[in-house]
Amino acid sequence: MPMRQMKESSEQHLVIKTHLQNSMNPVQKPPKTAQNGKGPPSHEPQNAKPHSQTSPSSKNRGRRRGRGGRKSDQSDVFMRPSSRPCTVADKPVLAHQAGPLVTDIPHGCVENGGNMCEMEMGFPSSSKSLTFAPRPGYGQLGTKCIVKANHFFTELPEKDLNQYDVTITPEVSSRTVNRAIMNELVKLYKESDLGMRLPAYDGRKSLYTAGELPFAWKEFKVKLVDEEDGINGPKREREYKVVIKFVARASLHHLGQFLAGKRADAPQEALQILDIVLRELSTRRYCPVGRSFFSPDIRAPQRLGEGLESWCGFYQSIRPTQMGLSLNIDMSSAAFIEALPVIEFVGQLLGKDVLSRPLSDSDRVKIKKALRGVKVEVTHRGNVRRKYRVSGLTSQPTRELVFPVDDNSTMKSVVEYFQEMYGFTIQHAHLPCLQVGNQKKANYLPLEACKIVEGQRYTKRLNERQITALLKVTCQRPRDQENDILQTVQHNAYDQDPYAKEFGIKISEKLASVEARILPAPWLKYHETGKEKDCLPQVGQWNMMNKKMINGMTVSRWACINFSRSVQESVARGFCNELAQMCQVSGMMGGRNTVLLDAISCRIPLVSDIPTIIFGADVTHPENGEDSSPSIAAVVASQDWPEVTKYAGLVCAQAHRQELIQDLYKTWHDPVRGTVSGGMIRDLLVSFRKATGQKPLRIIFYRDGVSEGQFYQVLLYELDAIRKACASLEPNYQPPVTFIVVQKRHHTRLFANNHRDRNSTDRSGNILPGTVVDSKICHPTEFDFYLCSHAGIQGTSRPAHYHVLWDENNFTADGIQSLTNNLCYTYARCTRSVSVVPPAYYAHLAAFRARFYMEPDMQENGSNGGGSENVKRVMFYC
Repeated sequence: MPMRQMKESSEQHLVIKTHLQNSMNPVQKPPKTAQNGKGPPSHEPQNAKPHSQTSPSSKNRGRRRGRGGRKSDQSDVFMRPSSRPCTVADKPVLAHQAGPLVTDIPHGCVENGGNMCEMEMGFPSSSKSLTFAPRPGYGQLGTKCIVKANHFFTELPEKDLNQYDVTITPEVSSRTVNRAIMNELVKLYKESDLGMRLPAYDGRKSLYTAGELPFAWKEFKVKLVDEEDGINGPKREREYKVVIKFVARASLHHLGQFLAGKRADAPQEALQILDIVLRELSTRRYCPVGRSFFSPDIRAPQRLGEGLESWCGFYQSIRPTQMGLSLNIDMSSAAFIEALPVIEFVGQLLGKDVLSRPLSDSDRVKIKKALRGVKVEVTHRGNVRRKYRVSGLTSQPTRELVFPVDDNSTMKSVVEYFQEMYGFTIQHAHLPCLQVGNQKKANYLPLEACKIVEGQRYTKRLNERQITALLKVTCQRPRDQENDILQTVQHNAYDQDPYAKEFGIKISEKLASVEARILPAPWLKYHETGKEKDCLPQVGQWNMMNKKMINGMTVSRWACINFSRSVQESVARGFCNELAQMCQVSGMMGGRNTVLLDAISCRIPLVSDIPTIIFGADVTHPENGEDSSPSIAAVVASQDWPEVTKYAGLVCAQAHRQELIQDLYKTWHDPVRGTVSGGMIRDLLVSFRKATGQKPLRIIFYRDGVSEGQFYQVLLYELDAIRKACASLEPNYQPPVTFIVVQKRHHTRLFANNHRDRNSTDRSGNILPGTVVDSKICHPTEFDFYLCSHAGIQGTSRPAHYHVLWDENNFTADGIQSLTNNLCYTYARCTRSVSVVPPAYYAHLAAFRARFYMEPDMQENGSNGGGSENVKRVMFYC
């Protein structure tokens, strides 16, 4: 599928601005259904009267009319709604007030039939004026239960937190060296100039204390000895000047107010200080990588092959939650380069004996790629273990290498030099040398004189065998993972941590007990001609026995290609006949497998009442080390209503590691047509109209792959793009939007309260599918929840974290939680509920698949971005 520019229609571009204000939703009781009964719920559509949850309040309706909303049959540029069984209202639902905003962005206006058309949109110009959707209450639907979470209650300290700026001269780029300097400073001056304070240091520019230091500015001198220069011989010593200067004081009152739900803005400075304080001791004990710590002493390393091994470790992060401050602890594993002699590492890497055979050119390339940037230490100088970073590999064998030893260009061979200088005889002169240090100055080290330094994480791509081996190490049953987490907390002994004591931080050693609910599985509808017309999944799964797919398709031409010589033609033909027979029996090759019974019965709140489109979006980035490949964005959107099971997809290439989706909405100038509007959102809205005969009057947008630090930026940019795409299709067309971020790369785990209770776990020992948590470990004020929608297969299930950033549809907690859980049963690939809501899942698959379709020239010039592909109504990514 080549990435090419889409052909755009010639609709005029209308840019708008509106004032939006958010309001708190009252908790509403869930609708009574027969989902937990012995039979499926009744099938009568509720056309005569809209459901109480789905109809906006009369106050909001009046507000919309007062703001100049018009019926869709007046000046309908985009599309006219046609009658459908489930339609309650044909009037477009305009974006109502959703969030106290400080500033407006005047987007300008465009002529439309001779009239100037302008609406106020008021989308904030910065994150400071944007307020995320508040929690509308707590969910009530489902069977209540208790689960345990890997969150540990952290008592808020009463001491003042102070920040100081640190300047080290000469400047040092290594955090390890910076820490060594500051450790020496604290050892020398704690009892005098530092006033008995024990500061925490971030390894860069910031120092933190509990209470003030006796000075606002002070200069120190510190001498650091290089311990790697040997035990008996002379050691190098270097002097550093350290200036410590007061910067600010962090308010713990603000943090307390935020945790109590009385303030909406999180005090990031105070949270950051507490996080650094609790990481200080672990940073000294273990190998820090991001927010995790690893050590070969936590659990014996396991070999992954080709010179790599897995190290066990733990993730640690302080989080603000409804129960107060929480320390999130989780087990983790990562690939490290094994601390081997370099020759042994090369042998493992190549999978052959390198001592007696010369290396091929491809061998050299593989060695150079694997060792570039890796730290090695020399082994030929006795106690002196000088460390170097590998910059390359020589193209010549060691026996042929010579270098100048003086200014007169007197040449000497590497073999001679090591013999004369160190008394070291090179045994394997047929092997190349490592190049270390500066590329301009030749520094050669024989492979046999080097060993890989311990504790270096492997950041390049693992092969399939290494991934499989790593997964075997990381895959733990829930009970085992829970025990390891508890042991980690006990081993870390936070009550004995001198830094935690200094700052007055106390941490519980018990997992948090959390109230949860198990949402009921939805009834699924199959074809009327099958023996079983309806199905209620059990523990997140079902099968196709005695069922027919609800919508089949006719396949007039198909082929089966046999690539195996060992498979006889008769066997291949028999397989083809059986495949065709099974397809006919199940009603399969382009339609729908199944649909939610509540969908075709028009009983899904805020979906069934008016035409609703559900989007899923994701961006996949190139692997580490690929500096030029583009990122791939994908957007899918439902193309059937009220069923919401078929999704069309669009993909586009964009700038390297750009998380914001650039082609959601775009305009360009055409010499003939003037300003032309386009983009992924616009095209999918048009596609929905063509497929259903309706225009979407409500938008639900699931956005995958966004970290918490990107929430504001992504919402600002992408919600604005949705607004502009809608406005470009029709004057006054602004359907209300609910924008939800889906996160899987988090470290919250939920465990059964009693692992021996078979009624509270699935076969794998995990919590039951449908388990939802929206209290205690969730955000103090914002609208988020954890949902484990799938049954575990192996290892510990990871719940998806859904964060409703923007909600103009006034979803209740039960409404969005039930909708999300029910959609997880409509995934087209299998007869199981899945762990992530399908539109987000499909977007991820589409983006991943698209990378294989990219044209070579786009791969090379990916940083320039790329065009999006035409709408695909076939779910090719499945």
